[in-house]
Amino acid sequence: MIRLNTNPIITYLNKPNTRLVNFVFLNYLIQRYQLINFIPMEKKTTKIAIIGAGISGLTAALALEKEGYSPIIYEKTDSVGGRVKTDMVDGYQLDHGFQVLLDAYPLARKYLDYSALELQKFLPGAQIFNQGKSSVLGDPLRSIQFLFPTLFSTIGSFSDKWNILRLNSTVKKKSLNEIFNEEETSTHTFLKSSGFSTEIIEQFFKPFFSGIFLEPNLETSSRMFQFVYKMFGTGYAVLPKAGIGAIPTQLFNKLEQTKITFNRSVESCSDNSIVFSDGHNVAPDYTIIATDASPLIPNLRNQQLNWQSSDTLYFTTKIRKIEDPLIGLISDKDALINNVFYHTSLVTSQRGTDELLSVTIVKEHNLTEYDLIQKVKDDLKTYCGITTERYLKHYPIKMALPKLNDLRYSLIPSETRLTERTFLAGDYLLNGSLNAAMLSGEMAALGVIDAIEKS
Repeated sequence: MIRLNTNPIITYLNKPNTRLVNFVFLNYLIQRYQLINFIPMEKKTTKIAIIGAGISGLTAALALEKEGYSPIIYEKTDSVGGRVKTDMVDGYQLDHGFQVLLDAYPLARKYLDYSALELQKFLPGAQIFNQGKSSVLGDPLRSIQFLFPTLFSTIGSFSDKWNILRLNSTVKKKSLNEIFNEEETSTHTFLKSSGFSTEIIEQFFKPFFSGIFLEPNLETSSRMFQFVYKMFGTGYAVLPKAGIGAIPTQLFNKLEQTKITFNRSVESCSDNSIVFSDGHNVAPDYTIIATDASPLIPNLRNQQLNWQSSDTLYFTTKIRKIEDPLIGLISDKDALINNVFYHTSLVTSQRGTDELLSVTIVKEHNLTEYDLIQKVKDDLKTYCGITTERYLKHYPIKMALPKLNDLRYSLIPSETRLTERTFLAGDYLLNGSLNAAMLSGEMAALGVIDAIEKS
């Protein structure tokens, strides 16, 4: 970068006896020769392609822009966000699956403007439906309104509630690196070894964390459980006022030097070219694959990712069965539905005339859409006492979260490098979270920058 105080022309013009006289001429020189904010030629000419405009791809682009690069993003759909999107249907905001942001995520705090997102907080607890009855369980240390409902809740014993307080304290004291360096077991095994009863595991932990992990048996790594538990304990579950899709929209709107091409599906990728589904190709200097790379790289096609799936259905109701912004958990084993949430218990940018209810299913089923809708309506009535007014939409999400072993919290830039000129980004490199998606995108960008500088 050319600095004004080391440029001989500027040094001369800045002498006391010539400063005022030559102000107009100085301004002309600055504009004509771009002496300010000069970007080195290699940054202007290096072609960096990013495949995918999800959270990882957008974060990678922001990290590259910060260092003066101007990448191009190729996105196969007509909008940004990947798995993080919000639709408008009949005046209601429908997220693609029931998703929340944990505002304690370190990378979310780094890249997002929380104030602009107008985050709406969930209360730190849940309303549990079990055998036709409901009770509330929450964290009284964070919200005093949960003190008596939790103490007198029929869910779990006194010992279980004491163990929850002990777990809160233990996990809060651990660093993220300590959590992810611990020996890995299943979440279910971890809870049993921590002294929790089968009753509270089945009635609280299983429905609550099944809705997060998108699998019904708590087989997910104990590292992920402790990570999420720590994030819940040090922050809040929140939703932007405009829905979860406001997060990628904000990241996209921060981009100033990045070009994005929508409806551009990639067929294959190598160090020398990106081939699109329509047969055209481009030849970037470096590529960041910010999506599942296995279908795009020939050598990875026998290493395809496995995914957790889920179903989310939206209905309207005349009244709210749960008044406060609390998630509703269905703990009955025979129920297909796992959790419910009234999105109209939060302030939203758009709102229809009735209450908006989302229903999440994580159990496997072979029901047709019609039969699934009828089953969900029956479950809502039987287990929650909820009568729906109108069915709005069904989101069958086949690739909701990657199934992973040996979960990690972080990685270094060089670990994102697949080949000499191809880098990877995505939550599947670490753990299934928005924080991991952002972190991997940032590290892939830094990996590319390091490769450019070394070359």
